[in-house]
Amino acid sequence: MRQERTVQASIFDRFATHEIGCELKAMSQWLDEHCDLLSVVARNLCRGGIKATGRQGLPAEAVLRCAILKQYRQLSYQELAFHLEDSASFRAFARLPWSWSPQKSVLHKTISAIRPETWEQINRTLLSVARQAKLEDGAVVRLDSTVTSALMHEPSDSSLLWDAVRIMVRLLKRADALIGGAGSWRDHCRAAKKRAHKIQFTRSRSTRVQLYRELIAITRTTLADLEQASERLAVASTPPIALWQVQVRHDRPLVERIIRLLAADAGAPRRLLWPSAAASGGRWRLRHARQPGHSEGVGRLRHGLSQESRPQDRGYGQKQVVYRKLRNFRAGIEAGISCLKRA
Repeated sequence: MRQERTVQASIFDRFATHEIGCELKAMSQWLDEHCDLLSVVARNLCRGGIKATGRQGLPAEAVLRCAILKQYRQLSYQELAFHLEDSASFRAFARLPWSWSPQKSVLHKTISAIRPETWEQINRTLLSVARQAKLEDGAVVRLDSTVTSALMHEPSDSSLLWDAVRIMVRLLKRADALIGGAGSWRDHCRAAKKRAHKIQFTRSRSTRVQLYRELIAITRTTLADLEQASERLAVASTPPIALWQVQVRHDRPLVERIIRLLAADAGAPRRLLWPSAAASGGRWRLRHARQPGHSEGVGRLRHGLSQESRPQDRGYGQKQVVYRKLRNFRAGIEAGISCLKRA
């Protein structure tokens, strides 16, 4: 059995005079003015087949207030359970029944039962009230994030070609398994990987352009093999082959687009082909190498980079120095943001 809200507050509930206590008191008054939200939360907590008898559970109002406390103070369920037992202001805001101290498992089970649609309705109500009070119009969304490690490599032109070859070879192997025999194609993954790694570490522009042309040729050969395999499997109509054809139709335009863009770069003598470096802090990308009669094609450089440290026509090594400076700046500013958020 679960009540929708606590009708009468306890006389022992009091908020601290601290800034956080004043904020909790204002939030509590706002929730009291919008009691219609509790009925939505109560419907989320009602599970099918549960009778309205037996032991009393946390009221829907207490569940909603505990969820707001967790998000407001960025607490884990274990920390929330501790603060609800330790802090008088938290208990007064949560409207917990007298002598109740919910455990972390109870908090997790009840708070996670609130549906995303309910949170959206709560946010829309809050935004409408803020708009009427001319506190916030909701036209701008402010977000902040913390950098975490992910299983993704840095995107570059050579890695895109290598990934294209690797994915197409995987599709060709699946095609051989579907038709029950080996097709007349060669696995170029090793050659593509070797050239992609050489492109990443070479300094000579002429060598890099030649490696790009070889890598593009390997990608085109593998794409032609994939098109032949697609034609061979076009006569069959089994579900696995149909799924394979759907994957091919999805990947083929992407590979063709990569080849078209990079092949144009490889044919132009003034274009610089090197791994695409993008630093969010500096907002720059090198597009062209400086040649006689052409201006220096460098995007916006910010945050204290002098004219002398900008990429000049001194080869790939100088550009790597600038890339390292921007990368180190990004790492430093992100570390500062993370430190300030946790202060």
